Amino acid sequence: MIRLEAITKRFPGTERPAVDALDLDVPEGTICVLIGPSGCGKTTTMRMVNRLIEPTSGRILVAGEDVTGADPVRLRRTIGYVIQQVGLFPHMSVAENVATVPGLLGWPKPRIAARVEEMLALVGLDPREFARRFPGELSGGQRQRVGVARALAADPPVMLMDEPFGAVDPVVRERLQSEFLAILRRLSKTIILVTHDIDEAIRMGDRLALMRAGRLVQYDTPDRILAAPRDAFTAEFLGLDRGLKRLALATAGESATPAPAPPEAPRIPAATSLRDALSILLSEGADTAAVVGADGASLGSLTLAAIRDRAAPRRDQAGTG
Repeated sequence: MIRLEAITKRFPGTERPAVDALDLDVPEGTICVLIGPSGCGKTTTMRMVNRLIEPTSGRILVAGEDVTGADPVRLRRTIGYVIQQVGLFPHMSVAENVATVPGLLGWPKPRIAARVEEMLALVGLDPREFARRFPGELSGGQRQRVGVARALAADPPVMLMDEPFGAVDPVVRERLQSEFLAILRRLSKTIILVTHDIDEAIRMGDRLALMRAGRLVQYDTPDRILAAPRDAFTAEFLGLDRGLKRLALATAGESATPAPAPPEAPRIPAATSLRDALSILLSEGADTAAVVGADGASLGSLTLAAIRDRAAPRRDQAGTG
């Protein structure tokens, strides 16, 4: 769906390119997270996709079309864009903000009104309560929800998200991440998301693109990158606790074996992450847990040894580009 071919961006007066001959392929329906140290080129890369920044050389293809030759205004109307500070128009109501792109596209007013209601409901805001409010009357989390609703209003196949949760209170950030992840997966959007938060990247991404000094270091699934960092830089960036991070990607149900657990073993739901399962086992002083389904039926057992094996680094695989 999105393909970057030898993309380079040089800013005047700088010694090295901000983005240097970058190749990246984001399949349709995939959430690709760009991550790396400050100044590595991740935001510049994302903004070149909708031509907010013009590439110096290379090609950017969206659904097979080279957008480097497209009309930038028309292009931006077909790509949803969510930024950290949301960027809502303060003098416009919530409904008017969400209706911005459909209005620019010339949709009939009844269709726009119906779409505004649909989008507000989708992001968890009751249209009857929020449609007539103004951005200054909303909390940070509510403004972020409106920003996502606005980006989705014209049903764009591609979305760009630049630190979308960076300005949200940490208390609600994880809940918003989970809610929006469920929405985006249900809608099957192709997404490039920029973040500096490795935990957010692991939670949100189908694939992670780790960048350094304008170049792509490693591009793969979160699980494979955590299991087999390509080099010392990648391992250091992921952190010493990357084994625990990897445990957050798997559930007890996925890792359970058919063997029955001892009668005194703690019971844990199948949807429990292995990281949380490890915490439960350690707090209970047990080495085996009984894994149960939503109906309470036994699905097997999970041992500390199985969790340890899952967390261990693997030397038999390397990240792919």
